[in-house]
Amino acid sequence: MRRILVTGATGQLGHAFQTRGRDYGDLKLTAANRHQLDVTDELQVNRYFDTHSFDVCINTAAYTAVDKAETDQAACRLANVDAVGFLAKACSKQGIPLIHFSSDYVYHGLQNTPLRETDPTLPKGIYARTKLEGELLAQKLHPQTMIIRTSWVYAANGHNFMNTMLRLGRERSELKVVFDQVGTPTYAPDLAGAVLEMLQKVWTGAVPATALQGVYHYSNEGVASWYDFALAIFEYSGINCKVIPIESTDYPTPAQRPPFSVLNKAKIKAAFGLEIPHWRSSLRKCMQGE
Repeated sequence: MRRILVTGATGQLGHAFQTRGRDYGDLKLTAANRHQLDVTDELQVNRYFDTHSFDVCINTAAYTAVDKAETDQAACRLANVDAVGFLAKACSKQGIPLIHFSSDYVYHGLQNTPLRETDPTLPKGIYARTKLEGELLAQKLHPQTMIIRTSWVYAANGHNFMNTMLRLGRERSELKVVFDQVGTPTYAPDLAGAVLEMLQKVWTGAVPATALQGVYHYSNEGVASWYDFALAIFEYSGINCKVIPIESTDYPTPAQRPPFSVLNKAKIKAAFGLEIPHWRSSLRKCMQGE
């Protein structure tokens, strides 16, 4: 029986791990919410790891309010940098891998071909900078750290673009959505399922344990702008709402968004033999409650 700790249990990715974990009868998945394990409290993290034993820690806890982070810098840094360091040290002491999620926001170049893990980072804004700092700190403190950079995560639960569009689409006859920011939506259950599949392949010996370290990309397949994503949401939900494409300059936000953040996933597919669904098929599944 393999034991997995998932932090950030109430978030959309934490919830997805709990759901997908039920597919594996040989797993004991402990999902800890903030009341059970406050990862921003180093003393509490150390006590928790001293009294529990796991085979891997999956950290889904994060500060993700991108715009609010610009004025809430201390809280953002505590969750995205300090807490990651606390977990990395605890995992190092227990001798287990740490799987930590990062963001496409660490890139902000003018590149227009899918980004590879080796491409230069250029974070802009507090959220983006803290996500990169968290990556670097975890890897410095614990070599057995796997960083998964992902993008545009959504699920049926939680605060995300899809749920915002569904709410606004029911309230309004038309919406303006930016078309000059391009990336790929990522369905949280697909991401959680991929990580659990990767762990199974390592634990059965199909993939070497050394694969669970370093930086990887994961998103669904395909390319979209936020405008395209919104159109598909209304198409699959049956909501009659007109979507008007606008430029980012017409919708200013406190934090800058990457203009292009399509992630190249060749590395993770080659290492673990993953088959990744297209974002449209996963969105349809989400809409159908699968």
